[in-house]
Amino acid sequence: MKISLLETFKNIDWFIFFLILIFTIALVFINEWRHKDEDTISDILLMGRRLTLLPFIATLVATWYGGIFGTAQIAFESGIYNFITQGVFWYATYFLFAKFLLPRIKSDEATTLPELVGKMIGPKSQKISAIFNILNLVPIAYAISLGLIVQLLFDFSFPISVFIGVTIVSLYSAGGGLRSVVISDCVQFLVMFSSVVILLLYCLLSFGTKPFALLEPHYFSPLAQYSLTEVMVWGFIALSTLVDPNFYQRSFAALNEKTARIGIYFSILIWFIFDLSLTFGAMYAKALLPLAESKYGYFEFAFKILPPGMKGFFLAGVVATIMSTLDSYLFLSSSTIIYDLFPKLRDKKFSYLLSFIAVASFSIILALSFDGNIKAVWKTMGSLSSAALLLPLTMNIFIKNKMKDNYFVLTCSISAIVVIIWRLGGLKEQYQLDELYPGMIISGIFCLFHYLNNKSVINS
Repeated sequence: MKISLLETFKNIDWFIFFLILIFTIALVFINEWRHKDEDTISDILLMGRRLTLLPFIATLVATWYGGIFGTAQIAFESGIYNFITQGVFWYATYFLFAKFLLPRIKSDEATTLPELVGKMIGPKSQKISAIFNILNLVPIAYAISLGLIVQLLFDFSFPISVFIGVTIVSLYSAGGGLRSVVISDCVQFLVMFSSVVILLLYCLLSFGTKPFALLEPHYFSPLAQYSLTEVMVWGFIALSTLVDPNFYQRSFAALNEKTARIGIYFSILIWFIFDLSLTFGAMYAKALLPLAESKYGYFEFAFKILPPGMKGFFLAGVVATIMSTLDSYLFLSSSTIIYDLFPKLRDKKFSYLLSFIAVASFSIILALSFDGNIKAVWKTMGSLSSAALLLPLTMNIFIKNKMKDNYFVLTCSISAIVVIIWRLGGLKEQYQLDELYPGMIISGIFCLFHYLNNKSVINS
């Protein structure tokens, strides 16, 4: 590390940082105590389906930005490319979800995405959907991100830092269900959004736009220095939102379809502002600190230029960004294990706690196995989930004649196996083609065969 917070922070920075952190955790515990008698499955997993507009927006926005280290690194290295691949592709997917999928899934009154699959197709499909959802939900990237923050703060080893970060989040979020996640997300949303926007405004007022002239031309190209096929991989990964259980869970928990739809549209606007702010903030960092390590450059820049007090607020915003996603993913992955894989344990609240501990431990182990490479986590897990579930799930939502249970399982399994073989067998390097593409092609062939064989028609 080339930056020491102990040297750059004043007492006011530490005071603000810990005040926000303690306030958030205290608010969660107070909320858990107030609602301690609400322990039905619907209360634990969906807040009794009473999630109103403002908290819906807050929890949806906050849940999607835990990988701030990854996006900041991409922006620091590639500029506008980050806004395209980590922003624009995703906005289009969010719109598609709100416009076309939401009206079809909200009326089913499912509790989880795998349960929705089970209602449409069958119990085996529910199980395999749950498995792929869990793989996609295990918060490896966010455990890495929080570990990097702890390492930045205290200069511990990376494994110790990951363990401390995940443990802190687990302690305040393990027992309260979705309500605790939403309460913490509301505070974290305000802090994370404000901190990133304030940094960009401070840069504009202090430096104007002249530093951008120091950047290489590829910082202003949508493709940067990548091929179109590499860029489009991110587009397909963004489409994985259509099979992202967090999006479905928040929609199932919303008061009604209108609340969910309007909430998603407002969230897109907020994500747009956030992504622009982070991208241009990282470009300022590259222009003015060109030798900084790309993993930390954006944050090092912020801690160097922001005035006392604002540094602590910015750090709280970064931590809030990560924690808000980590607690959501830990909660949903652990509850999916119990609800969809072991339904006999659904009514035993203690089983959710044990599952939570197991997922948190597994997240730490996997975070260390990826050696801090957040981008690799996203592409690996995102490719597996997208190839296996994206086409068969969305097709079955829209077509009249659903797949048979065994056929859905076969489609998902073969597609996932192709992705794994392509990656581990060295075919990705040999053919210069990301593993997502062959996986999606196989999935598409199976879906097309089903459609033609059953003469399915799209519901009007």
